[in-house]
Amino acid sequence: MINDQKKTVKPKNEEKKLEIETQELELKLEVETLKKALDDCKTKYLRALADYQNLEKRVIQEKEEVRRFANSMLILQLLPFLDHLEKAEIFIKDPGLKMIKDNFGNFLKNQGLQEIDILNKEFDPNLAEAIDIVQGDKDNQVIEIIRKGYLYHDKILRVAQVKVSKKLIK
Repeated sequence: MINDQKKTVKPKNEEKKLEIETQELELKLEVETLKKALDDCKTKYLRALADYQNLEKRVIQEKEEVRRFANSMLILQLLPFLDHLEKAEIFIKDPGLKMIKDNFGNFLKNQGLQEIDILNKEFDPNLAEAIDIVQGDKDNQVIEIIRKGYLYHDKILRVAQVKVSKKLIK
């Protein structure tokens, strides 16, 4: 009878061992599943964080762009006054007029306005509008500026109006 008890006890121990091993396997499987889910969540979090940081940079950049070009329309409307002062200075030799023109020009320059330098250079239709074509020594060269062109923060605000030379073919 003692032998019978040992035999019956042994299978119960083996059953418990098997049950424990099964539970351990299930727990390991669950741990692996949770690790994968955690890695997936971590990846999604890092992507969302990167997207947010990129959005933040883009918004800052757009705000800076709006701030830089907010005055472009006002400056564009002020350019005819500068043109008139420059033309008046040609005919009227007054130091006060020169001082006003220079101060006004410096103010606009400090705001980001820059004159397009195209005199005696090859005609570029992106920077200038050809008003007249005249006979000259070189082909397609700007020989006279009728109205100055300007850049505002490195973007074209107003194209120049120019006379362009055309070489006469003999």
